Amino acid sequence: MMPAHDEHAPPSEQIDLPAPTAWPMVVALGITLAFAGLVTHAAVSVVGIVLALIGAVGWWREVLPEEQVERIVMRPMERPSAVVPSKPAVERASIGEGAHRTRVPVEVQPYSAGIRGGIVGGIAMAVLALAYGLIVQRSLWYPINLLSAVALPALAQASLAELRAFSLLALVIGTIVHGLISVLVGLLYAVILPMLPRRHMFWGGVIAPLLWTGLVWALLGIVDPTLAARVDWPWFVVSQIAFGLAAGFVVARAHPLATMQTWPLAARAGVEASRARSEQERDR
Repeated sequence: MMPAHDEHAPPSEQIDLPAPTAWPMVVALGITLAFAGLVTHAAVSVVGIVLALIGAVGWWREVLPEEQVERIVMRPMERPSAVVPSKPAVERASIGEGAHRTRVPVEVQPYSAGIRGGIVGGIAMAVLALAYGLIVQRSLWYPINLLSAVALPALAQASLAELRAFSLLALVIGTIVHGLISVLVGLLYAVILPMLPRRHMFWGGVIAPLLWTGLVWALLGIVDPTLAARVDWPWFVVSQIAFGLAAGFVVARAHPLATMQTWPLAARAGVEASRARSEQERDR
């Protein structure tokens, strides 16, 4: 038997949408390659122009003389069943449990730990740098004069004898530059180390110094190749690792501070503070 047709059923609505096509992406890729060839090679522009023309022709044929469409059947919407309200008990989720969102880090190191770590790391780095100057260059002033060449470009062109000689201006500038950089990097350690996985000494004492050394080597080779050629990079890496180990140790040993997400909602909203203030005023 054939199923009876329901005459009272609402007719299904049909709409026509443009058929999906990948030709616009082909045209975009061709235009991108065409412009990329202006700074690379002419062959890249030729390939891009050809690809853009092919994509334009394919896109044109899907639109004209007759647009290709895809017919979508709109089925009648079913009425939802009655919603029965429920009143479940409210449970307070602790941080990190029950899929409760946790903002990392939960605890941070104080800025004072970063400053102390930068000072201690700077001292450790300075000791190794002076040892290099005394052992390799036979002069304590060589690493100081070389560091001050960052602010005094004339020292980068100085002779070896001049770099080994004492200079009061180079001593003052080198000490200021070394101190500022050490403190700033120590503050970065205090901010970044709590957000890294465990083994902070490994990240701060090995990975960070190697990345920092690679960045300095690349930039210095472009900005001042003469100064880069005078830097003993193996000793530089050793001194950076010494700085990272010393600064990371001081920062890791500091007492962490809990972020505001660990506070109760009333404390974050300032309710408890205002309540305490009102009680003090009432006592008066």
